[in-house]
Amino acid sequence: QCQLSGLWRNEQDSLMDISAVRDDGNFKGTYLTRVTLAGGCAHASPLKGAQQQPGEGGWPTFAFTVRWEKFSNATAAFAGQCFVDAAGKETLTTMWLLREAVGSLTEDWKATR
Repeated sequence: QCQLSGLWRNEQDSLMDISAVRDDGNFKGTYLTRVTLAGGCAHASPLKGAQQQPGEGGWPTFAFTVRWEKFSNATAAFAGQCFVDAAGKETLTTMWLLREAVGSLTEDWKATR
């Protein structure tokens, strides 16, 4: 069984700390990103999400949003799945979308990555 709660580190050395997943699948935590467009130091931002409760023998899927605080006018949405290998190592795989605020509708084309 994969446990989503806890401290996670990604390939860019960012950290995600997820509090206990509630019985209804909801969770919250913080995301400390080391990757910013402006460069500089790491910044912690709040995250909120939900885990789909897995069926027997299944690996849970989940989604969460991060509201970047103090350094960016953007929001990111992540969706992924948790896996456990034969050695017991837990791994999260995710895809993400980042939406930055732009000044006009004509600039909308460059707002989502």
